[in-house]
Amino acid sequence: MVVPVLEEMRIRSLGVIEDAVVELSPGFTAVTGETGAGKTMVVTSLGLLLGGRADPALVRIGADKAVVEGRISLRPDARAAVRAEEAGAELEDGELLISRTVSAEGRSRAHVGGRSVPVGLLGELADDLVAVHGQTDQQGLLRPARQREALDRYAGDAVAAPLVKYGSAYRRLREVAAELEELTTRARERAQEADLLRFGLEEVSAAQPQPGEDAELAAEAERLGHAEALASAATVGHAALAGNPEDPEGVDAGTLVAAAQRALDAVSAHDPVLASLAARLGEVGILLGDIAGELAGYADNLDADPLRLAAVEERRAVLAHLVRKYGEPGAVGHAEGGGIDAVLAWAETSASRLAELEGDDDRIGELTAERDALRAELSALAQTLSDARAEAADRFGAAVTEELAELAMPHARVTVELRQTEAPDAEHGVDVGGRAVVFGPTGADEVELLLAPHPGAAPRPIAKGASGGELSRVMLAVEVVFAGSDPVPTYLFDEVDAGVGGKAAVEVGRRLARLARTAQVVVVTHLPQVAAFADRQLLVEKRNDGSVTRSGVTVLEGEERVRELSRMLAGLEDSELGRAHAEELLAAAKAAR
Repeated sequence: MVVPVLEEMRIRSLGVIEDAVVELSPGFTAVTGETGAGKTMVVTSLGLLLGGRADPALVRIGADKAVVEGRISLRPDARAAVRAEEAGAELEDGELLISRTVSAEGRSRAHVGGRSVPVGLLGELADDLVAVHGQTDQQGLLRPARQREALDRYAGDAVAAPLVKYGSAYRRLREVAAELEELTTRARERAQEADLLRFGLEEVSAAQPQPGEDAELAAEAERLGHAEALASAATVGHAALAGNPEDPEGVDAGTLVAAAQRALDAVSAHDPVLASLAARLGEVGILLGDIAGELAGYADNLDADPLRLAAVEERRAVLAHLVRKYGEPGAVGHAEGGGIDAVLAWAETSASRLAELEGDDDRIGELTAERDALRAELSALAQTLSDARAEAADRFGAAVTEELAELAMPHARVTVELRQTEAPDAEHGVDVGGRAVVFGPTGADEVELLLAPHPGAAPRPIAKGASGGELSRVMLAVEVVFAGSDPVPTYLFDEVDAGVGGKAAVEVGRRLARLARTAQVVVVTHLPQVAAFADRQLLVEKRNDGSVTRSGVTVLEGEERVRELSRMLAGLEDSELGRAHAEELLAAAKAAR
C-alpha cells in the first residue's frame, strides 16, 4: 500500500460545511453524498491549499472567515519539503502543516510549517504534490490548443527543451520583423529627411560661419556706416584734450590740468591735503594724455572704405539667411538665444541624424540577414518539435487506447493527428518536411485527438465522435495517462466518471483502484460502482434544521458504507435488494483488487 501524502484536511466555515475533518486513505478514497451536499467543497478546499484563487463568496454565511488546514506526509528529501524549508517552514515527524484563511472581505493568508508565506508558495508546492483532474479539465481538453499543450506535457523534455529555444527565436524574429517593417515602410520618408539635412549641411558648410561672427559683423557695419561722424568726434575730442596745432592761442584740457597741478605743487609742502590733490591731478593729466593719444590713433586708423562696408553687409545677409532657415525657434537643434550659434548647433545635431539615416541601409542589411538566420533556425526547431510530437503522439494514442480497453471500450482506438497549414508563400512560413507551413509561438503543428469508437468507424474529433458516457471514459483514460507522466504522488479526480454507468462504471472503479496501487487517489463520485472499489469512503452529508443548512464529512465503515452504497444504487438506504447489491459490489471490488 502506498504511503499517503495528504493525510487529512480540516475545513471550517467554507460554503455549506461548518466544521469537518476529511481523513484520506493511503490508497483510494471515494467522496460521495447527495446532490448539493457539498462534495465539491472537498475539491474547493484542496484547491485553496494548492494556492487557488480566494473568493470571499466561499465564506459561510454568518462567519467572518473560512479556514482550510492540511496535514501532508513528506520525505525530508522531497522537492516540496526542501522548498518549504527554504521558505522557513518546519517539518514535524515528516509532516508538513499547510493552512489557508479567507476572510469575508476577500483577504487571504497562507501558512506553511508554522510560517506565514506568500500564497504563490502554495502553488509551487502543489506542482510537486497533487494533480487535480476534473470536469473543467475535460472540457478544456476538447479544445485543440489544450490538446497540443497536453501532448507537449506528455512528451516531456523531448518537446520542452526545443520549445524553449523555439520560443526565444520566435520572439526575436517578431522583433526583427517589426523593425524591418518600420525601416522599409518609412524608407521614402527617411530618404526625404536625409536629402533635406544633406542640403542644409552643405549650405552651412559652404558659408563656413564662425561662432559669434554675426555679432562681430554687426558691430563692424555700425562702425563703417558712421565713419565720418566718428572721425570728426575723435578729432574734436583730441583737440579739446591736447590742443589744436593750428590754434596756438587755444586752451586745452591738458594745459589747464598741468597748470592746476603746478599751482598745488608749489604749496603742497605746507599741507598734506593739497599734496594729495596735486598727486591726483598728476594722474588725471596722465590719463588725459593717454586718451588724447588713442583718439589721435583712432582717427588715423578709422577705415571709411565703402567697399569694405558693402562686403560686410553682403556677409551679414548670408548669415541672416542661415539663421532664418536653421537658427530660429522650431528648427531641429535650435540653440537657446538664436543667431549663428544656433545654426552651428543645428548643423551638429543634423550631422548626427544624417549619419543615423545613412546607416539605415546597413541596418536593413543586418536585420535581413538576422531574419533569414532566425527563419532557418525556426525551421529546424519546428521540424524537431514536429518529430518529437509525432513520436509522443504514437505513444500517447496507444496508451489511451490501452486504457480504454480497461474501461469497457475494447474496440475503441484513439489517435493523435498532427497537421500543418500550408503558408501562402515562403515569406510567411517555415520549412517543415520540405513544405512552407504556417507557424506560431509554439511551432507549426496543430494537434487534435481523434476517436474511432468501434472497428470500421472513421476517426473523428473526440468532441464529435463520442457519446456522453464514451467521452467521460475517453477523458478518464486521457487523465490516467497524464497521471502516469506527472511526477506527483497524489491525484484528485472530480466527477470524471459523469455519464458513465453499468459495466463501464465498474471498469472505471477498477482502473482507479489499480492506479491507487502506486499513488494516492481521491475521487469525488456519484457512482456506487466506483465508490465500492475505494479503500475508504467519505460521506458528505447535508443537514437542515429549518433555517440553516450544514454539511459534514464522515468516514463510512461496515454497515454505514453498505447503507450509503444502497442509497446510491436504489435511492433507499434500507432496501433489501439495494443492500444485497451493495454487499455484492463490495465483495466483487475486494476480489478484483
